[in-house]
Amino acid sequence: MHTVIVYESMYGNTREIAEAIAEGVHQADPAADVDCLPVAEAGPDVTRTADLLVVGGPTHMRGMSSGLSRHLAVSAENRKEGHEDAAAEARETAEGPGLRSWFHNLPETESGTHAAAFDTRGATAGSGSAAKGIAQRLSHHRYDVVAEPEGFIVDGVDGPLHAGELDRARAWGAALV
Repeated sequence: MHTVIVYESMYGNTREIAEAIAEGVHQADPAADVDCLPVAEAGPDVTRTADLLVVGGPTHMRGMSSGLSRHLAVSAENRKEGHEDAAAEARETAEGPGLRSWFHNLPETESGTHAAAFDTRGATAGSGSAAKGIAQRLSHHRYDVVAEPEGFIVDGVDGPLHAGELDRARAWGAALV
């Protein structure tokens, strides 16, 4: 089985969750071929070969990130002392394609190609969900969404991940197989 995990990450939290999901897939199926890629590296040639496509991103303004929300995140991170690495990752993400534009180039697939969606978000009920929009777009491209969209909690605005979320991501990844 070939699993492709595509993620957008501003502060590293979504990347960490994506990597934990990849570990979970490997735990459930040690022979699985797993690619875990930032959105900028996940072209149609890679996604076309997936038996399972897992897509995730941060929740910004109650939904999927936008060009505006990514640039606002960079501005906020640049103002923090001691956050140079996070600011660099945020800048790199903001300058590349976000998930919204990536979906424009995602080819439709044949029925039977499985997919799942996840996000990172704040702990409050009003945080919203990027994963719901991701799942809708996957369905629109004819992927069979095999799990409810999953959210992983970030403490504060830019992290760190809430205690236990990496273990939960590994378990979720294993359950997808």
